Amino acid sequence: MMTMVITFIKTLVLLLLFTLTSASASAPAPEVVSRIAFGSCANQSSPQPIWDAILDYKPHVFIWLGDNIYGDIRRPFKLFGNDRTIGPWKNVPRFVPSSYDQMKSKYDIAKTNHGYARLRHIAKVIGTWDDHDYGLNDAGKEFKHKDINQKLMLDFLDEPPNSPRRKQAGVYASYTFGPEGRRIKVILLDTRYHRDPLRSDGTILGTAQWTWLKRELNSQPSEITVIGSSIQVISNLSACTGPLFYMESWGRFPSERKRLFKLISDSKRDGVFFISGDVHFGEITRFDCATGYPLYDITASGLTQAVEKVIPSFLHFVVRFLAWITPTTMRVINNNCKRKSCTYGQPNFGVIEVNWDENPVSLKFEVRGVSGEAVNSVTTSLSDLQAKKGGFNNVKEGKQHCSLEADLPWLLRHRLAILFSLFVAVLIVVQVGVLYVAISLMVKCLRKCKLD
Repeated sequence: MMTMVITFIKTLVLLLLFTLTSASASAPAPEVVSRIAFGSCANQSSPQPIWDAILDYKPHVFIWLGDNIYGDIRRPFKLFGNDRTIGPWKNVPRFVPSSYDQMKSKYDIAKTNHGYARLRHIAKVIGTWDDHDYGLNDAGKEFKHKDINQKLMLDFLDEPPNSPRRKQAGVYASYTFGPEGRRIKVILLDTRYHRDPLRSDGTILGTAQWTWLKRELNSQPSEITVIGSSIQVISNLSACTGPLFYMESWGRFPSERKRLFKLISDSKRDGVFFISGDVHFGEITRFDCATGYPLYDITASGLTQAVEKVIPSFLHFVVRFLAWITPTTMRVINNNCKRKSCTYGQPNFGVIEVNWDENPVSLKFEVRGVSGEAVNSVTTSLSDLQAKKGGFNNVKEGKQHCSLEADLPWLLRHRLAILFSLFVAVLIVVQVGVLYVAISLMVKCLRKCKLD
């Protein structure tokens, strides 16, 4: 009897092992991901021809980096009248939130766009948000409708009903693609839900998200780690464009940015770089003094919204000239740029291309235009994105992108504001001179008429 029981148990164990082995053998291996596209700033009411170029690229993954719709309502510039949106006597905000139904309608328009609908069939689509799809321009943790809008954003991304993102405060998330040895980890940050007011140097991510990010960076290693931030991480152009105008970036929260760089450095994680949106132009920047290798930030903005689209084409040269003379310490300037400033102010998207078969593995970062042409490009390798004991192989190269914009000499840093002030002063002098000549001629004419 005992022999029969032992034989029965052995048979059950063998059957169980066979079942588990068969299931493991039949489970498909993760597909290799070598092409990632990303973009931001897509007004659902504008034409979106750029999807054709993205589809032609055939990405395995597409990443939304925020302003996936323009959900808030923008009032027109109004200097006089009852509702003044600009000027020292401004009495109403220029941007106001939409209702739930209005937000949902805008998401429906975006989701049913023909080009985007086709992309959803060929690529895995993931994403985070920025201010306009969060619900209000430049808004942070104080925004009252963030929980309702979080649900709408996750519905837009087809997030499963039981997803942790639907239960947490904020839309941050991480994904891992590819088999062992060719893994790509994508970490998407939420720079809105917990963000303190601008100019406060408070927090961007909040306590819970910082704890989560530390855990993610110290978790299972991957050959490549992409950190998606809706706002720029490396560049801090506001340090050079103020007081004329300011843009949101991690640089405006210097303590948070230092904490982010330190977290990456302490994790000893290689192959980390950033992708970002928000600013309505494309560029590639790098910072060489945060970890033992360069930290890149590829900014693609936007799919429909771009700085050169808001002014007549005959004035585009002015925007390009201003971009060229604005001081920058982080932007990668090379011969692969379409513009001399190595910024691109027309609609654009970004791509990450990995050649796993090369030794060492190569990476290409590009900003591409509406026709799919590369307008900014940087090629590097995984070996260049690994910390080296002695630091950079090339000391000169290692110091090339180490100075922060905020540390530039005052005259250089405020060059744009100084030139603008001089231009305005010359304009005023010319106008006063013309007025003086006109009055002098009138007085002369009146005296002559009186004498006659």
